[in-house]
Amino acid sequence: MNVLIPEELQIQKPDRKLLKIINNKKFKDKILFQLNSDFHNIKVVENEIGRFLHYKDTYQAGFINTDFYKGNLPYINYFLISYLLKPKAQKILIIGMGSGKLINDLEFLFDSLKIIDTVDLEENITYIAENYFNFKTSEKFNFILQDGITYLMNCRKKYDIIIADIANNDGIDLRFLSDDYFSAVKKCLKKDGIFVSNMCASPDFDNEKNIFIKRYFPIYKKYFNNNLIFKGNYSDKVYYKSFFNLDTRVIDITNVIIFSSEKHLKIETNPNAVSNISKLNINIENYLNDIQNIKY
Repeated sequence: MNVLIPEELQIQKPDRKLLKIINNKKFKDKILFQLNSDFHNIKVVENEIGRFLHYKDTYQAGFINTDFYKGNLPYINYFLISYLLKPKAQKILIIGMGSGKLINDLEFLFDSLKIIDTVDLEENITYIAENYFNFKTSEKFNFILQDGITYLMNCRKKYDIIIADIANNDGIDLRFLSDDYFSAVKKCLKKDGIFVSNMCASPDFDNEKNIFIKRYFPIYKKYFNNNLIFKGNYSDKVYYKSFFNLDTRVIDITNVIIFSSEKHLKIETNPNAVSNISKLNINIENYLNDIQNIKY
C-alpha cells in the first residue's frame, strides 16, 4: 500500500528535550474492550487523559477529559465549520466513523438534515461507538460497511457535504489523493456541495519544502475552484497541553482541514449559529482563527 507517512512531511526536526518528554510519557491505559477484526487490532482504553479508540499503535478517536479541555479529539471540531458554510444541508456523507460523536453533533446542529450516511471498513465500529462512546443512533443515521473509495465510485446519491477522515495506523492511503478519488467525490457532491477532508502537513506553509502544500494541495485546486484551509494550531495546543502538559507543538506536523467547493465559500458567523455550536461546549472561534492563506 502506498501511504503518505506524516513523518516524511516534516521540515524542522523536533527539539530533543521536548521529544524526550513525549517519548518517555507512559499512560496508565485500562483496557475496556479488545478485539482483532479483519482490518484492525482494536482496543478501547481509558487513562488519566480520557477514553480512546485504539487501532494498533495510535488513538483513532475518543474523548479527552482533563482540567484544560473536555471533548472530542480537537481536530475533529474543525469539521463543524461545515455548519457555518452550509447550515441548510440535508444530506451528509461521512467516511470514517470514529467514536460517532461527530455524527451526533451534526445531527444536533443541522435542522434540515434528512440523512447522514457513514461509511467505514470496520464492522464492529457502531457497537463500539454505542457501548463505549455514548453514540446514539437515529432514523437519520445510515451505516455502510464498505471501503470509502468503493462507495464513492458506486454511489448514486448527491450530498450537500462529504466529510473524509481517513488516516490509518501508518498514515494516509495515497488513493485518497488520486484523480480517481477526487473525481468520485465530485460525482457524489451537489453542484454547490462542500467536500471536507483531514490531511497533515508541516505547519510551515510558506516554506518551499512543504511537501503537502507543494505536491498534494494542487489536486484540490485542480478539482475545486474554492478551497479554505485550516492549520491545526488550536487543536495542537489542546493536544500537547492535555496529553503532555506542554505549551508548544513538538513534532513538525499538524492537521490540515480543507473545505473545498465549486461555489464561493463564505463562513456565516451569525450569533445563532455560533451559539448553537457553543451548546456542544465548543468555542468555534478558536478553530476559525486557524484559517490560512496559501501563497503558491
